[in-house]
Amino acid sequence: MHIIYHCVTGCHSSSTAAAIHLGLLPEEYKPSYHDLVNVPFYDELEEKDRGKIILRGTDKKGNKVYTLSRKYIPHLILPLVLDTWNVLNQAEKDLILINTQPCVNGSMKFGGYLSRKLKMIKTGRPIVAKGTLYTYKNIANIVKNTKKQLS
Repeated sequence: MHIIYHCVTGCHSSSTAAAIHLGLLPEEYKPSYHDLVNVPFYDELEEKDRGKIILRGTDKKGNKVYTLSRKYIPHLILPLVLDTWNVLNQAEKDLILINTQPCVNGSMKFGGYLSRKLKMIKTGRPIVAKGTLYTYKNIANIVKNTKKQLS
């Protein structure tokens, strides 16, 4: 199975979901600020990597877990991913696209903009991380629901 967590930037909500799914972050409780920002791919995606499906790891059941920055055009990017999957003669049941954007809050948007777009990482990362921790339970619930789909 291939699971793609996607959001606008691919840096925060989808990266957090992938980290939870892979066991890098806890599913049942909120991690510390330090644990969150030390996830190797949290708040790290560069502009040149937007639109790329990035493998983040393989879970305990052998499922491949990816993130995708699809900017503000999911209506174009997601059908393209599915069509490419079908062109490659892959079964649609083996691909799950999970939108993490509904979890994104104002702090995540503002902090992410400062950190990723303006490269003000020292200022932006604490803001986006605190916003992520605020909505962490929501992101963890998306992962739990995704894992239920896999059962």
